[in-house]
Amino acid sequence: MNTHCPRTWVSTAIQIIEADFNRSSDTHLLRVPMPAVPGVELYLKDESTHPSGSLKHRLARSLFLYGLCNGWIGPETTIIEASSGSTAVSEAYFARMLGLRFIAVMPRSTSAEKIAQIAFYGGESHFVDSPAEMYAESARLAEDLGGHYMDQFTYAERATDWRGNNNIAESIFSQMSHEEHPVPSWIVVGAGTGGTSATLGRYIRYRRLPTKLCLADPEASVFHRHLADRAVCTVSEPPSLIEGIGRPRCEPSFVPELIDRAFAVPDAASIAAARVLSRRIGRSCGGSTGTNLWAVAQIIGEMVQNGERGSVVTLLCDSGERYRSTHFDDAWLKSRGIDIGPAEQVMERFFETGTLSVA
Repeated sequence: MNTHCPRTWVSTAIQIIEADFNRSSDTHLLRVPMPAVPGVELYLKDESTHPSGSLKHRLARSLFLYGLCNGWIGPETTIIEASSGSTAVSEAYFARMLGLRFIAVMPRSTSAEKIAQIAFYGGESHFVDSPAEMYAESARLAEDLGGHYMDQFTYAERATDWRGNNNIAESIFSQMSHEEHPVPSWIVVGAGTGGTSATLGRYIRYRRLPTKLCLADPEASVFHRHLADRAVCTVSEPPSLIEGIGRPRCEPSFVPELIDRAFAVPDAASIAAARVLSRRIGRSCGGSTGTNLWAVAQIIGEMVQNGERGSVVTLLCDSGERYRSTHFDDAWLKSRGIDIGPAEQVMERFFETGTLSVA
C-alpha cells in the first residue's frame, strides 16, 4: 500500500476518472413487454452499456476514487483484486487509464471471455482453485509486491455515495419518475460484494420510499441462508456457476438488515431465464441477470395473484457475450450435467401468463 502519494499525481488521477465519468451517459432503463399482466410493469436497468461492460464499472470507479482519496494508491502502486471476473475487467479499465499495473486473482472457472477482456485492458490474471482462496492470495500478492489490495468485498458498501451523486439508486428513481408507477413496488438485485444492495437499501430509506428490496441469490450462496439464520455465515458446498453474485462467506459489505426478502435460485433456472430474456428483448444477458429475473417472476406472480398494480425494477448486469463459452454453450452445460430445458419452459410460461409455476 502506497502511503506517500504525490498530491499532484493523485489530483490528476481523480481528474482523469471524473472526465471519464462525464464522457459516459447514464445507462438505459428498459421496459420489458408484459402483455399478460397489464397492471404490472417490469423494467431492466441495463448496466451492460458501461464502458467496461457491466454493473461493476460503477463499483470500480468508486473503489479507485476511495483508494486515491485515502492515500492508498500512488503512481507506482500495483493494484490487486479478488474477483470472479467483471469487477476485474472494470478495474483493469481504470488501472490502464491511470497507467497502473493490475492483477486479478480469480477462480480458474472464470469464463474465457472475461479473462480476455482483462488482458485487453492490460491486466494480468492470477488463478486460484476455488473462490474461497481469492482473499488470502490477493492479500499475499499485495504484501509481496508492495501493492494495494482493493478488496471490493470489504469496501464496496462504504466507497459508494449512497445518498446521491448519480449512484445507481438515484439513477433508477430519476428515470422512473415519468412512468405509470414511478415508485417501484420492488427492486430485485443479486449480491456479490453486497455493495449494490446496500446502496439501494440505504437510498430507499434515506428518501423515505415504500419500495421493497429483494435479493436474488444462487442456491449455493450463503447470503439467503444468512438472512434466514444470522448464525450461518459460510457454506462449504461447491460454488455456483453464476459469476459475480453469491458467495461462500458473508462479505463485510453485505448488509442483511436492508433486504426485505430473498429467493434462492438454482443455476439451471438462472441460465434458462437469461436465455429466455435474451430472446425476448433482443439483447444478450448474462447469468446473474437470469437469477434476478427468476426472483422477479415470483414477485410479479404474487402481485398478480393478490390483484396488485405497480412496477418492478431489476438489473441487466452484463452481456451474455461474456458467457458464450459457458452459459450459452449447450456442450458446456451438458458436460456439467445441467438440463435447462424444464426451467426455460417455466420462464416462457411466465411471460405468457404472468405466473411462475415451479414444481
